[in-house]
Amino acid sequence: MMMLLLPSSSSSCCCRCPGGQFHGAPPRVMAPRRGVTRVYIEKRLGVGGGNASSLQDMHRKELQARTRDQLQTLELSTSLYDTAWVAMVPLRGSRQHPCFPQCVEWILQNQQDDGSWGTRGFGVAVTRDVLSSTLACVLALKRWNVGQEHIRRGLDFIGRNFSIAMDEQIAAPVGFNITFPGMLSLAMGMDLEFPVRQTDVDRLLHLREIELEREAGDHSYGRKAYMAYVTEGLGNLLEWDEIMMFQRKNGSFFNCPSTTAATLVNHYNDKALQYLNCLLVCSSWLERDEEIMLDITTCAMAFRLLRMNGYHVSSVELSPVAEASSFRESLQGYLNDKKSLIELYKASKMKYALKFPFYTTLDRLDHKRNIERFDAKDSQMLKTEYLLPHANQDILALAVEDFSSSQSIYQDELNYLECWVKDEKLDQLPFARQKLTYCYLSAAATIFPRELSEARIAWAKNGVLTTVVDDFFDLGGSKEELENLIALVEKWDGHQEEFYSEQVRIVFSAIYTTVNQLGAKASALQGRDVTKHLTEIWLCLMRSMMTEAEWQRTKYVPTMEEYMANAVVSFALGPIVLPTLYFVGPKLQEDVVRDHEYNELFRLMSTCGRLLNDSQGFERESLEGKLNSVSLLVHHSGGSISIDEAKMKAQKSIDTSRRNLLRLVLGEQGAVPRPCKQLFWKMCKIVHMFYSRTDGFSSPKEMVSAVNAVVKEPLKLKVSDPYGSILSGN
Repeated sequence: MMMLLLPSSSSSCCCRCPGGQFHGAPPRVMAPRRGVTRVYIEKRLGVGGGNASSLQDMHRKELQARTRDQLQTLELSTSLYDTAWVAMVPLRGSRQHPCFPQCVEWILQNQQDDGSWGTRGFGVAVTRDVLSSTLACVLALKRWNVGQEHIRRGLDFIGRNFSIAMDEQIAAPVGFNITFPGMLSLAMGMDLEFPVRQTDVDRLLHLREIELEREAGDHSYGRKAYMAYVTEGLGNLLEWDEIMMFQRKNGSFFNCPSTTAATLVNHYNDKALQYLNCLLVCSSWLERDEEIMLDITTCAMAFRLLRMNGYHVSSVELSPVAEASSFRESLQGYLNDKKSLIELYKASKMKYALKFPFYTTLDRLDHKRNIERFDAKDSQMLKTEYLLPHANQDILALAVEDFSSSQSIYQDELNYLECWVKDEKLDQLPFARQKLTYCYLSAAATIFPRELSEARIAWAKNGVLTTVVDDFFDLGGSKEELENLIALVEKWDGHQEEFYSEQVRIVFSAIYTTVNQLGAKASALQGRDVTKHLTEIWLCLMRSMMTEAEWQRTKYVPTMEEYMANAVVSFALGPIVLPTLYFVGPKLQEDVVRDHEYNELFRLMSTCGRLLNDSQGFERESLEGKLNSVSLLVHHSGGSISIDEAKMKAQKSIDTSRRNLLRLVLGEQGAVPRPCKQLFWKMCKIVHMFYSRTDGFSSPKEMVSAVNAVVKEPLKLKVSDPYGSILSGN
């Protein structure tokens, strides 16, 4: 979105967006993150911490409040280039007077000591953008014959740095080879003299001629848009009707003050003047505001964010650029705007950042990647350089503080869970995979807010237990042991100390203790007893696993329908996701957990997981003689489809289930509250991450880097502040 604004200072300007200050505050350097000095239980009970914890909370709340206020009126840096061109607009009916004298006054008040006009920090090199802004300011002052000393100093600055304008290795604003020579030509027409060699001036003017000759051979819409966009460098070379075809409903040309002002300098237009009189941006998809609809990057981003947050907006607005040929015809396509392309990829559910589908990424990994790559001093180079909002400094500080303090909590929680595994003797079971870190990763990377500790603990504990039970039914338990375990769960509180083996005792005791503890906490939060529901979930899982064990023992080959009906339960996501629903906030009445929507969310999520796991584990499970959806598809086809074709068929079912799941999650109707529905989608993303390319859950190393990134490794920020220090979150 091109949101350009004019200055606000002691001399107020009538042509402006919501405020904007010329000088930004220096970035905040975060204090080192506290080490883990107290055990998990103490932190959860609020033991210790005292004043340090209170001060940290106060600092966080202060950052949150300040950031919230700043984002209410989003600001970009003052654009000197735009201000200069607006200052050149003459008063209607009196071309000897400026229409916006406040802008002229602002230029007079904001020249730098070196004679330039530009947003440069101390010690920062001169850029072509600063040269362009300085020349535009000189032209504005000369246009109204004011500030002779300012003009002289500005010309001297340009003369001292003229070689930069000719250096093609230095980043340039969009259209620089047209706009800068065009302004040079205008300056010479005003009898301004530059302290540079005429040959250097001629060389730059020749660049514009070459550019225009090259553009003359292109008759595309994108080329016409580009030429209108850089109209300030063309003077009267463009016909009025060639420019007017790009005027928007708000009166602007491309929502660009400099283009709009340059047009007004040569041709009066009421709507364009009205735009400059009140530069204000109202963004609304439903009102089809041009600020969104005519900017591809913003349009694609708005569509994606609105859809992912449950708004049923139409994709029709993206259809004009859905095809590659249409994109090339746009201004962004003509300028080869890579950001626009990437946003289109994301909006169309193509690979995120050209590598990862959005449904395989974990929120906390994305957060860390974004924080580490976030440059609070970042800028956008269009026809001039625009610094992003001053709120960026506070956003970065808040993000660093939140991630670092959350990571400290994650480490405490993981330490607590490691002790829990030992206390329950789960590490003594020789058949069981030790997957605590993976189970906790799936919790911390998706249920990341600090206050949802109980939800993460429930998710991770049940993830560990389902892994143990799965291995027990697959490898570790005899038929008698499995029957004994199910009988114990059926009796639950009425069970006797009659364990067929020590393995059964360890497995049942861990489940019994954990479910009762989680049930008591969940019941307190929900205001009703939910422990019975938790035991039912476990009993359903074990019975479905027993069915699979019986199929394998008797060599029974089920139909695909039989297999999937049982597999959505035996994949073991029920004990992980369903109890966690009770810990994320909303109260769930019993009729909700019996509702069709609740069961459909579970079925679609589990279908994705089961089929993904089957596709990746086909070879291994075939060697073990285990049933698998891929092998069943091949078997029931009578040999008419190959293994690869069966995998493709499974993938189509995965894609369909994932789309239907997301549609349910984002839907506004239904019995299940939105925070609860989102847990089903989060688990769907987790199974996609684990199983999209390999069996990442079974691999001992596949997900180690993700665990370390979320839980262990501190942030590594590379963004420098104006004073050369490095912001650090560790």
